[in-house]
Amino acid sequence: MAEITQERQRRSREFGPWELREGVRSRASELRALLQERMETHAEVPRVQTLAREALQELEKAREALTHREHSRYKMGSHLAVGQIHLDTAHNLLLRLSRPDEVIPMMPGVLAIVQEHLSPSDPRRVTAERIDQSITRTGELSPQDLESILDAVSVARQASIRETLRVRSFVNIVGWVTVILVIGAALVALLGAVRDDTLPLCFTPSAGLGESGFTVVCPSGTNPEPPPNVDEALAITTSHGDYLLVEIVGLVAAGIAAATSLRRIRGTATPYNVPVVLALLKLPMGALTAVLGLLLMRGGFVPGLSALDSPAQIIAWAIIFGYSQQLFTRLVDGQAQALINTVGAPSATVTPPPPALGAASKPRP
Repeated sequence: MAEITQERQRRSREFGPWELREGVRSRASELRALLQERMETHAEVPRVQTLAREALQELEKAREALTHREHSRYKMGSHLAVGQIHLDTAHNLLLRLSRPDEVIPMMPGVLAIVQEHLSPSDPRRVTAERIDQSITRTGELSPQDLESILDAVSVARQASIRETLRVRSFVNIVGWVTVILVIGAALVALLGAVRDDTLPLCFTPSAGLGESGFTVVCPSGTNPEPPPNVDEALAITTSHGDYLLVEIVGLVAAGIAAATSLRRIRGTATPYNVPVVLALLKLPMGALTAVLGLLLMRGGFVPGLSALDSPAQIIAWAIIFGYSQQLFTRLVDGQAQALINTVGAPSATVTPPPPALGAASKPRP
């Protein structure tokens, strides 16, 4: 019973996509079986035994990272990235302890890793592709070429880690900006409630009503017959919830804009959910742009639109300004999409050249 409780507590602390976590675990089990097989078939080779033990230790570190037994403070998908790093190290050690004839059947997967993360002009990628073509013709892999392949794979793994860290850094930056904007929106709503008559979101169109010759229109209501003094009329008509009402309307409009903009964002296989943080960024932005837009209109920044004559018009313009946050956040959306496209991008641009006509080709064993 205690073990079941501990398992439930462990799972409650885990973050990140379940599928990716199970994918790393299953791959670790597969590598563990391959390493144990190598240790049995090369029991007389001390070098193989040493490298295999080191690889098994890396797999154990990957398992510990995924179960949070030593890394319980990981946030979001960081534990998945760390587990993948240890898994890649174990795979590199498996390649290094294998003989050249044992690496040849794994060359398609090894070359795919190199092509996915290294640019077509990278000398190590060019060398790996040349060696792969040589294996296709001769069916042999020399120890020197094996070292070149291992070096290219190691560099490709490091490039993959840097790509993941760039995504994580972007998500963290957007998350902190979102938190700051949420605090700013909350402070604006609080100040508007405490000092509602300092900078009211109200308008005074000349409607020819009452003795004063004007009316006061606020987001939450109107006063068709205010006192002759404008400041006194605004103080009477304003409400403590005007700013909060406008921010809620702007937030809802921004939520609609966020849902619409998600159609242009391609998903990512990294542990970090980029589309979600982008959508969350738009919500406080919409609340603030709705307030700032109405303040600009009240200050006469937009000619001809400085005297709204009904609360419905104020709410309508709050919707427009809340939705218009898309003009500012679309730059962030573009940066996010460009960042997602760089994860494993080089593989889509390269196709290994076919063997020359008339050249004898020997199938891989």
